Amino acid sequence: MPNFNFVKLDSLQFDMESRTTDSGRKYFTPTGNSWPSVTTVLSSLNKKAILEWRQRVGEEEANKISGKASRRGTKMHSLCEEYILGNLSGMKMQKLMPFDKMMFSQLRPYLDNNVNNIHCLEQALYSDKLKLAGRVDLIAEWDGELAVIDFKSSTKEKKEEYIQNYFMQCSAYAEMFEEITGKPISRIVIAIATEEQVPQIFVKSKYKYLQPLNNLINEYWRTNENL
Repeated sequence: MPNFNFVKLDSLQFDMESRTTDSGRKYFTPTGNSWPSVTTVLSSLNKKAILEWRQRVGEEEANKISGKASRRGTKMHSLCEEYILGNLSGMKMQKLMPFDKMMFSQLRPYLDNNVNNIHCLEQALYSDKLKLAGRVDLIAEWDGELAVIDFKSSTKEKKEEYIQNYFMQCSAYAEMFEEITGKPISRIVIAIATEEQVPQIFVKSKYKYLQPLNNLINEYWRTNENL
């Protein structure tokens, strides 16, 4: 297991309270503002497709599938975090449930070979400029360049055109991080473990996704102008 180097930034020594409201999750920032979460703002992107899918498979089956996906994603995030912190020893790895071990093992080589110099892990971030907030999985160097890195899990391989919200989410975190720390980030990385045991790694530049992100932010505030 590698010994990751951690870079301490004084500007990130804070946390934020979050609450779920009728209009989605909100974070309360150190600057005294309350901003919607990135996922809340981006939720409109796939809303129609999700509603059609739920109608197609039925509410009971949809809830079952969504619950499984949520638990799988939570476990994946937890294992990646524990591994980076050095808390997932060989003995603990052996004790993992076979499914969890299989999923995590897909991303482990990328953590070993591509990631170092951890700037923040499960860190609350916000932007008073974008009027957004959230909690980023990881900001670290990926192949020597500072990047926002997001861990995902999926039943099967994802088509790139269906995960534009992933890229916009990471681009938002890059903007938040720069606003708070003064350190620019252009690279975003989506690392997906799949039940088909075919990991997917997408390495992108944030600049393609900033305008679509801003369009969704503007639409959110147009429809929630009284919040």
